[in-house]
Amino acid sequence: MTGLGVGPLSLEAPCRIVWTREEERYTGWAYGTFPGCPESGEESFVVHLDDEGDVWLTVTAFSRPATAAARLAGPFGRVFQRSRARRCGAVLRRLSRL
Repeated sequence: MTGLGVGPLSLEAPCRIVWTREEERYTGWAYGTFPGCPESGEESFVVHLDDEGDVWLTVTAFSRPATAAARLAGPFGRVFQRSRARRCGAVLRRLSRL
């Protein structure tokens, strides 16, 4: 289960891990949604260490609205997804500096 939003505007989003990847220079996972989630789809997060020692995060998401509220949100749903991906990148940058 993951949460979307903040405080009284938050929504529960039931989900499960659908794959993981652990290799020498890559690690990551993806989750897929369950019925009851506002969106239907998957989102993956893969961290890669390149030959120069730089760390890269790739976030890939695909989804479609699964509830009337999500359909009414229209393009704001995509804005939220991009914002969440940027926050994940900011956290990775902060952690990679430790």
